Amino acid sequence: QVQLVESGGGSVQAGGSLTLSCRASGPSSVNLCMGWFRQAPGKEREVVAAIDGSRSYAVADSVEGRFNIDRDNAKNTLVLQMSSLKPEDTAVYYCAATRAALFRGGTYCLRAEYTYWGQGTQVTVSS
Repeated sequence: QVQLVESGGGSVQAGGSLTLSCRASGPSSVNLCMGWFRQAPGKEREVVAAIDGSRSYAVADSVEGRFNIDRDNAKNTLVLQMSSLKPEDTAVYYCAATRAALFRGGTYCLRAEYTYWGQGTQVTVSS
C-alpha cells in the first residue's frame, strides 16, 4: 500500500509560479510510476505529467514548456514545478502512483492506469 500526501497548492496570479509536492509513504518508490493529474470544475480528470523510477518523464501537451516534474527516490517525494500559470490551469491537482518496472519511461507512465491517489490540492490562477 502506498499513501500519498500533496502539499503546496494555493492561489496565484496569471503568469506566476507554484510548486506542488507529494510525499509517498510505504514500500520503496523506485518501482513506481508517479504522476500528477488535475480536475477542473465540470471537467474530467486529466494527466499533467508523469515520471518513472529512473526519472524519465513526460508532460501533457497542454503544459509543455511550462510545467516540470521530478522526483527524489531517496526522500520518496515527487514535485511539480509550474510556471507561466494560466487561469485554465485552475484545478484540484492530484498525486498518483502505480507499480511499474524501473525503466518503463515517462511516456509509459503518462498513459498508465494509476492505483494510488492522494487527496488533492487546490490550485487557483486568477487573471
